[in-house]
Amino acid sequence: MILKKFRGNLMITLIYMILATTAILILYPVYWIIIGSLNPGDSLFSTKLLPDSLTLDHFKYLFKETNYLIWYKNTFKIAFFNMIISTFLIVTAAYAFSRFRFPGRKQGLMAMLVLQMFPSFMGMIAIYILLLQIGLLDNHWGLILVYAGGSIPFGTWLVKSYFDGLPRSLEEAAKIDGASNITIFFNIMLPLSRPILVFIAVNNFIGPWMDFIFARLVLRSSENKTLAIGLFEFVTGRGNTEFTTFAAGAVLIAIPITVLFITFQKSIVEGLKAGANKG
Repeated sequence: MILKKFRGNLMITLIYMILATTAILILYPVYWIIIGSLNPGDSLFSTKLLPDSLTLDHFKYLFKETNYLIWYKNTFKIAFFNMIISTFLIVTAAYAFSRFRFPGRKQGLMAMLVLQMFPSFMGMIAIYILLLQIGLLDNHWGLILVYAGGSIPFGTWLVKSYFDGLPRSLEEAAKIDGASNITIFFNIMLPLSRPILVFIAVNNFIGPWMDFIFARLVLRSSENKTLAIGLFEFVTGRGNTEFTTFAAGAVLIAIPITVLFITFQKSIVEGLKAGANKG
C-alpha cells in the first residue's frame, strides 16, 4: 500500500515537472522578445534576463519613423476579409457535401483530401501568373482570394465532419414545417455549429496575419506591405540590423492573436475536438 502510494506521488511529481519544464520552454522565448523590445540599442545579444534599464523608444520609433500603422491596417484588412470570405465558402461547401448527394461528390471530396497533401507554396508560380493576368498582382484582394481559396480543402473536411454528426431529424422536422434549405442552413445548422465556426474563423484570421511567403509574392509596392514584409526588412541586408525594433513590432503583432485565443479559447477547443471526432 505504501509502495503504491509512493509510486502515485512520484508519477504526479514527474507530471508536474514535465508541465513546468514545458511552460518554461514556451514562455522563455516570449519573455526574451518582450524584454528585447524594451532593451536600449539595436542588438538582442545585449539583452539581459534582468535588464538594467528599459525603454519605449523602439515602440515610438515604429509609430513615428516607419509605416508600421499602414502595415498594421493592411494586415488587419487582409486577415479580416479573408476570415469572412473563407469562412462563408468553407461552411457552405461543407454543408453541401454533408447534406446533399450529387454527381461528383465523392470525387470532389477526394480531390480536396489530396490537395491537402501538397504544401500551398508549390503553386506560387501559377498563382503569380494568374494574378498578373487578371490584374490583381500587388492588390490586397488578390492576396485575399489566394488565402480564401487555399483554406477551403482543410476547412471543408473539418466542418463537414462536424455537420455529419448533427442529427438529420432536426432538418426533417423543419422541412415538414415548410422550411427551405437556406432557412435550415441559417436558422438551424449555423447556430448549432458555433464552436467549429469560431475555430475556422479564428484560424482563417491568424493565417494571413502571420503569413510572409504569399504576401511577399503578391504585394510589391510599399503602401501595400503587410506587417510580415515590413518587419522583415528591419533585419535583412547589411545595413538593416534593427533587431530590437523588430522585437517591438513582433510584440504588437501578438496582441490581437492573444486576445482572440483568450476570448474564444473554449469554443476553439470544442470546435477542434468536435470536428476531429464527429462524422
